[in-house]
Amino acid sequence: MARVSIRPLGEKVLVKRLEAEETTAGGIVLPDAAKEKPKRGTIMSVGEGRLLDTGERQALQVKEGEQVLFSSYAGTEVKVEGEEMIIMDETDILAVLE
Repeated sequence: MARVSIRPLGEKVLVKRLEAEETTAGGIVLPDAAKEKPKRGTIMSVGEGRLLDTGERQALQVKEGEQVLFSSYAGTEVKVEGEEMIIMDETDILAVLE
């Protein structure tokens, strides 16, 4: 089977969500049903940028490899080679973690 690669278009980014916490701060182990999906992830790939009225592209503010916070209902979930990822607009990203 051929390896699949995804290249987001325009101002879209591909984000790999970080793993959900297995335990609470108090040490209680959480079952899968109780885990909240993290709103943090790593940028895996970015599009070419937003197309301006002039026909030029405005570069995105995020880069591959950066960890970001994003809104709860951001983007569309997709599976790439068995891994769950999210394709979202750059505007769904709230902050870059430094």
